Amino acid sequence: MSDQNPYKKLGVSEEASFDEIQDARNRLFEQHSGDIKHLEVIEAAYDAILMDRLRMRQEGKIKVPERIRFPELRVQSPSKESPTPREQSPAWLQRMLDQPTPADILLPGAWYLGLSAISVFYPEGGDQVLQLALVVGISTSIYFLNRKEGKFGRAVLFTLVILIISLVVGGLVASWLLSQIPFTNLTSNQFSTVLTFILLWLVSSFLR
Repeated sequence: MSDQNPYKKLGVSEEASFDEIQDARNRLFEQHSGDIKHLEVIEAAYDAILMDRLRMRQEGKIKVPERIRFPELRVQSPSKESPTPREQSPAWLQRMLDQPTPADILLPGAWYLGLSAISVFYPEGGDQVLQLALVVGISTSIYFLNRKEGKFGRAVLFTLVILIISLVVGGLVASWLLSQIPFTNLTSNQFSTVLTFILLWLVSSFLR
């Protein structure tokens, strides 16, 4: 190799393309892979050629293709457009619905499951048992709703609305629905009570 001209060190002409220069560099790297001193000379010659080409380009003496690998001259690829966001639920619905933790779901669920079991499997007490279970269920709903937002009046209002709706709907559909289910001993009041507990659980778990 010549000690002066970087082109001669790489074995290429001064009119060589960038691809030819890079191929020569890679070929010499393979030939002298075990000789660190030679590798340093090859790399220094390669860097000198790059700097010479960059200087000539800045002076307008040559036109270097944009694809040449000067890091500071690389053109950034256009960023991909972000995907269209999915349609979200209405704002008023987002304000009303909560994103409960497992504990917020399971704890009220355990209470209402126990109250439903008492209402269904202990018919000896009759309506008194159902009334007591409803009182406990209403108190449970108010407690969990109030714990979320700290608005006692709002918690009472939502609980009473759900209570009225469930009792009315339960009373309307209980007779027809229970007649369609064979081998059931549920009364209309028991069905309405269990329906009330289900709705109260949904409200206390998923409503803000």
